[in-house]
Amino acid sequence: MAQNVRQVMTPRVTAVSPDASLVEAAQLMRARDIGDVLVTEHGRVLGVLTDRDITVRAVADGADPLTVSCRAICTPEPVMVTTDTPVSEAVHLMRRHAVRRLPVVENGQPLGMVSLGDLAERHDPGSALADVSRAMPTDAHPGGPEGPGGPADGHVSHYRTDGFGGGPTGGPGAG
Repeated sequence: MAQNVRQVMTPRVTAVSPDASLVEAAQLMRARDIGDVLVTEHGRVLGVLTDRDITVRAVADGADPLTVSCRAICTPEPVMVTTDTPVSEAVHLMRRHAVRRLPVVENGQPLGMVSLGDLAERHDPGSALADVSRAMPTDAHPGGPEGPGGPADGHVSHYRTDGFGGGPTGGPGAG
């Protein structure tokens, strides 16, 4: 049984700048088959933006996703954990704050994400949530993050970590 977040987290973070448009963020989510991105500035987490945030906080209100920034819609100052946070504490934080994902940071730098799906796969691999989390998408879009449907204009940072360190590893706007 996993004892700390390091053992269950997804050690990859996709981030956008606060000034990126919601369309850019949505295209990146589609290209990477993810439901959230971190909003970062100078390598620091400012917020979390989910596909649901875009739908409920912007599109449903008639906002133009081409002109609305990620900063305007994201959840600012998200609850975060470190790699050494006990899994039980991460679960408690998710329940207390009614969130499905927690950014994992060390010294303010994003290292990964831990989600309900990550926890289900590790703690109850036979559960429906774990099955859904492992399912492969059937509607993949061609081109990847820099091809059709993927942003390539300098508002995106890509972070890869091994769970023990991290930082930007290329892509326009990394750093």
